[in-house]
Amino acid sequence: MVRPQSSLIHTAAFLLSAPSFIHASPGFDCSKVISQGVQWNLKELGGDRTVHWFREDGVISKNTTFTIDICKPIGKKKNVESEDQCHGGTRVCGIEKTTNSAENTNGSTTGIFSIAGDYITKLGHGLEAEVHRLKGSRSHSDSTEEGLTLELSGGKVPFEKSGKKQKAIIEFRCDRNTDGTDTDKDDTVEGDDGKKTEGKVKRDDEEKEKKAPMKFISYKNEESGKEDWDVLRVSWNTKYACEDAINDPNLNKGSSWGFFTWFIIILFLAVASYLIFGSWLNYNRYGARGWDLLPHGDTIRDIPYIMKDFGRRVVTTVQGGGSRGGYSAV
Repeated sequence: MVRPQSSLIHTAAFLLSAPSFIHASPGFDCSKVISQGVQWNLKELGGDRTVHWFREDGVISKNTTFTIDICKPIGKKKNVESEDQCHGGTRVCGIEKTTNSAENTNGSTTGIFSIAGDYITKLGHGLEAEVHRLKGSRSHSDSTEEGLTLELSGGKVPFEKSGKKQKAIIEFRCDRNTDGTDTDKDDTVEGDDGKKTEGKVKRDDEEKEKKAPMKFISYKNEESGKEDWDVLRVSWNTKYACEDAINDPNLNKGSSWGFFTWFIIILFLAVASYLIFGSWLNYNRYGARGWDLLPHGDTIRDIPYIMKDFGRRVVTTVQGGGSRGGYSAV
């Protein structure tokens, strides 16, 4: 049967679009990030990482803490009410707290931003991820630098289907002298009185900001594809963003087992399985005992003698026949 031309066109169009669909699937793998044939392993940068955005207006100060985990959904915090946290499945979350210095309070939660995550059951779609290589990019001002841009989206504010679309753009820059894992992992610290204070967080963050590998750039409205988005931009300096990092044994040492290790393990399991099964078969079929249980038991018993004879022959071959013309003494 001849397939109509229109059907072939639709099929071809689907196949061409398939890589983009897979690329933006909920199963984003931070250990295998690929763009333009270059692969990065960002697994070491996983975990809850935070950056802060401070604003002050008279006695009112606002601190928005953005928590990012590029590898898995952010875990729920203990001793924090569910309504004061982002929704389940979130990978990029923003929590805004407002403090009035005149009232001498620790601040209250005034904003929750579920920016990116897997929201299939709540919003009808999963995590959307896009990766762009910096080097050679025509649209990027730093097209000569090594690194990549990771765009994560899927959230909305307010958290409903009619809410405003959210997106996080994380720019990983190659810095061979920076690990990039020494980032802030907590949005609050203990004060002298045992209470968590926003003021102390601000002072500590301002001191760290100049040398921090992960920095907040902006969180504002941007137009993308003729739509308005709230876009979070973060810069992250790390050696794992270098294009040759995945081939550097110093970076990936111990991260996975090599081919030879797996070969030895599989060979050992295969031999063990063969011996166990053969012993069971000999026992049930012939009632064998002792060495007779093992398959090829006679050969196994002779292995020491075979190896000894083989070694003697090797030594004789290496040393040569001496002056006897190849004959050995009787």
